[in-house]
This record gives sequence, structure tokens and C-alpha cells, in this order.
Amino acid sequence: MPDAQYSYAWKWKALFLLALSSLSLFLFTSCKSDYPASAWQSRPGDGKTVRQVKTTAVVETPFGETVNANGTLAAFDQTTVSVKVPGRLKTIAVDLGTVVLRGQVIAQLDSDDYKLRIQQAEASLAQARARLGLSPDGTDDTVDPEKTATVRQARAVLDEARFNRERAAKLVAQGIIAKAEFDTADAGFKVAEGRYQDAYEEIRNRQGVLAQRRSELAIARQQLKDTAVVSPLDGIVQEKRTSVGEYLAAGAPIVNVVRIDPLRLRAEIPERESSTVRPGQNVRVTVDGDATIYVGQITRLSPVIAEQNRMLVVEADVRNNGKLRPGAFAHAEIVTNDAKMAVTVPNNAIVTFAGIEKVLIVQNGKAVEKPITTGRRGNDFTEIVSGINVGEKVILEPGNLQTGQDVQVVD
Repeated sequence: MPDAQYSYAWKWKALFLLALSSLSLFLFTSCKSDYPASAWQSRPGDGKTVRQVKTTAVVETPFGETVNANGTLAAFDQTTVSVKVPGRLKTIAVDLGTVVLRGQVIAQLDSDDYKLRIQQAEASLAQARARLGLSPDGTDDTVDPEKTATVRQARAVLDEARFNRERAAKLVAQGIIAKAEFDTADAGFKVAEGRYQDAYEEIRNRQGVLAQRRSELAIARQQLKDTAVVSPLDGIVQEKRTSVGEYLAAGAPIVNVVRIDPLRLRAEIPERESSTVRPGQNVRVTVDGDATIYVGQITRLSPVIAEQNRMLVVEADVRNNGKLRPGAFAHAEIVTNDAKMAVTVPNNAIVTFAGIEKVLIVQNGKAVEKPITTGRRGNDFTEIVSGINVGEKVILEPGNLQTGQDVQVVD
């Protein structure tokens, strides 16, 4: 019996020691957890969270007076490329969106018929030259009518008739022959004179025919050349209007080509501001979905103000980097006075969150946010309407910097 009591007491003692060991292990691991250390490291003001930043002063720079306007971008040039001669389309080398250069062949008509027309015209030209006594394949069409066989023959007949008439006149004067014979000789002379004139005019007519045949050959050669359809300007194919195998009449369209560099900005200016806009002024253009600011120049102004809305239509040429497309809506700022000063900060100093724009400055070693109101925006600087003054220093590229965070300014 005492042995049983001893065994029972020993078991309870062992259980007590085991529970005590588990409690000690729990307390030890709790004290070693990362939570208190993490909480301590994340406390504001800890030296490990000090961020080095660069600052720049708010300055006043020439930003210019502007007139704002909305408009539309249009192609600088637009043309429909058509065939000059009728024929069946043999090949077409372009399609929608193809970039073409001025003089580039974009389509080819079947040219067999036009080659035959050239041969026909060459034969007719050779025949006309032969009738004038020229070599068939020569290039000089100059002819002296007096040296042609037709005129020389007519002149010989005329000279003989003149001699017979003069001789008959002398014999009549001497009383050797009757006057009737003189009249016959005189009539023969007049007939020979008319035939000479007719021969001369015939040669002139043949010269005219030769010139006509020469023109017909030139036209046939030009028509053969026109079977190759070329682009009249540098641009991009906007629309393909036909397909290979179609028979096209003269003037039938092949493609539409647009020139998109530069583009034409067409905008309307209110009448009250129209007096400040002149050709040659710079214009800053922006489009939706593109942060790039495009620079153009006013080139054309309408001579009248529209009576319906009292607006002046202006056009500016805008260089295209390949991203702009005709038909896009555009916002324009026309710089009417380059000398006007404006308070500006670099674009990379402005932070935008939930539609609110702000900058950060350094006060007592900490970052402080200042809401601002911006105006015009350039490629590098933005106009500040209110919220900060000239001379204050703002943090460049603040990123996710928060108010109250410790910062250190570095050069």
C-alpha cells in the first residue's frame, strides 16, 4: 500500500513539472516574437526612415500670354489617286495604311494595247515623213517646200508656160502669129501658175500631217507611261478603292492618300480675342490620351468672322511624330505674348492624387504638403496660379513621400 501511494505522488509531480516547462517555453517564445520589434521600427521619427531629397526654388520665368481654343486635326493634303487612261488593273502594290512616297508606283494597268498604239503611231509618222522626202526614222522634220519633188515639178511646168507666153507675145507683136495663139499660151501660163500654188500648199499640208503624226506618237507614249499609276504626294493610303482584274475607265479612283505630317489644326477663336492672334505665333497642342505637347505655328487666318457664332477660324501647321491622326479633337494654346512672366515649378515636382495637385516643401527637417492650383503646362515647367510663392523650395520627384516624414536635403 505505501508503494502505491508513492507511485501516485510521483506521477502528479511529473505532470506538474511538464506543465511548468510548457508555460516557460510559451513565455519565452512570446518575448522573442517580432511584433514588438516591428512596431518599434515603424515609429515615426526613427532615424532609419530619413529620406534624402533634392529641392529646387520656385522661380518666375517667361511663359507668355495665351489664347485657348478647341479644334480638330486635319490632314495637310488629301487626294484621290485615279487612272488617266482606261484599262484593266494588272497589279496594285498598296493597301490601307501603306506609306507611299511621291512618284512611287502604286498600281499598274495592262499595257499591251498601248504598246500596239505606239507601233501604229510610229508607222504613220514614217509614212508622213516619206511623203515629204524625208527618211522614215529621222527626228528632224524641217522641210524646204521648194526642194520637194512636187513643187520642183510644178515650178518647171510654170517656167515653161511663162517662156511660151513671152515668146507668143513677141510673135504677136511682130505679126507672125495670131493673137489667139497668144491667148492660148497665156491661159496655159495661168494654169501652170495655179498648179504651182497647189503643189506648194500640198507640201504645207503634208508638213501639217507630219506634225500631227509626231503628236500622236507622243500621246501614245504618254498613255503607255500613264498605265503606271503613281502617288502625287508623300502620305499614307487612307482607302483602297479597287481590286486587281477590274476594268477601269479614265478617271476611276484607285486609292485615297493623305499627308499627315504636318497636320492642319483648325480651331475657332472668339471674336473678343481674335485681334491678338496673328500668323507666325506659336501654338501648343494637346490631344486626349497623349501627354505630349506638340508645337505648331499659326499659318492661316480666315478673312471673315462667322456671323452664326462670332468666331474666327484659324489654321496652324503641327509637326506629327507619328502618334497624331487626322480627325482627332485637340486643345490649343496660342502664345500671343512671349514676354509675360509666370510663377513656375518643374513638372516632376508636382504630385497628383484624386484630382488634387500639390507640391512638397521641407520645414524643420520634415516634408510638408502644399495644395496648388496650376495653369498652363509646358514640356518642362508648369505655371502655378496659387498655393506657393516665388523663392520657396519644392522637393523634386517626391514619389510617395508623406507629410511629416523626416527628410534630408542633398545637393
